[in-house]
Amino acid sequence: MKTYTASAQTVERKWYVVDGAGLPLGRLASKVAAILRGKNKPTFTPNVDTGDFVIIINSDKVVLTGKKLEDKFYRYHTGYIGGLKEISYGKMMAEKSDLAVYEAVRGMLPKNSLGRQMIKKLRVYKGAEHNHAAQKPEELKLF
Repeated sequence: MKTYTASAQTVERKWYVVDGAGLPLGRLASKVAAILRGKNKPTFTPNVDTGDFVIIINSDKVVLTGKKLEDKFYRYHTGYIGGLKEISYGKMMAEKSDLAVYEAVRGMLPKNSLGRQMIKKLRVYKGAEHNHAAQKPEELKLF
């Protein structure tokens, strides 16, 4: 029996729209990361980017459960000495909710060149409008 291995030339990609309104951040991110990776396809190959494009709308309506808005922090380093910055998720969801969703998905992808290639297929928008109508994206219900 032969093992099927996908190649970059044989991958067919679709566009999906996911409405994030009312969905928990982690559950949304894990489902989207699996689609970006291509794990929902029978042609999944771990060392090839077989995933689809995903557009997330209404990122400002994504919810965090429990006390995560006050207790959880997004931390990053500026590159300078003593340059560790942190922002609470309460402030981040109010001001940069698209970045919060983007970083949640990015953290669930592989930490290598393949993961950096996969995250380029993700688009996140705060509102309900996006400018990818020409790609004819399909509505995707996660839950």
